[in-house]
Amino acid sequence: MNGATRRRFLLASVTAGVVAVAGTGAARADTAPADSAEAPPEVRSAFANPALQGQGRLRFLGLRVYDALLWTPAGQRVTAADAGAQPLALEIRYQRALQGQQIAERSLQEMKRQGDIDEAVAQRWLQTLTGLFPDVVAGSRITALNLPREGARFFVDGRLKGTVADPEFARRFFGIWLSPQSSEQKLRLALLGQGQAASGS
Repeated sequence: MNGATRRRFLLASVTAGVVAVAGTGAARADTAPADSAEAPPEVRSAFANPALQGQGRLRFLGLRVYDALLWTPAGQRVTAADAGAQPLALEIRYQRALQGQQIAERSLQEMKRQGDIDEAVAQRWLQTLTGLFPDVVAGSRITALNLPREGARFFVDGRLKGTVADPEFARRFFGIWLSPQSSEQKLRLALLGQGQAASGS
């Protein structure tokens, strides 16, 4: 495996795409602003006056992997205790190419950090995740909307990709970034607007 191939493999294996935060300790998060903090059209359609609650940047070996932004309806703030029950939108702006299958597999691993998942359910969720996440390149954008008590809706580059009518799936998915069990606590705090994250390595 040459150096370039190894780097791509490492980037993919520690990143959960829409989806994930790295759990190897090699990744770092910071609060550097995204290139544009304007809510995308799919978020503006969901929330009349979307507000940016927090944002963070995930780096690996000093390289930008993605920017994450947490949008909420104006006047509302998500807390760690109610993240799964509140309307919110998580936007991921990719800076690196990643394979959709690897994004899906890493996402499921991160969802399992929040508690055991029955194997049949896990396989069903993996199939769902695989269908939701395409291969991404620098500039790709994925947005996930939480639908309280209903599930989640996913957009790729502003286009509707699919809706998952499963509240538990949605809670676990958004928990990848927002739950106390998240593998990237500094990024979590940056999104919630509760702390400053360390600069990337």
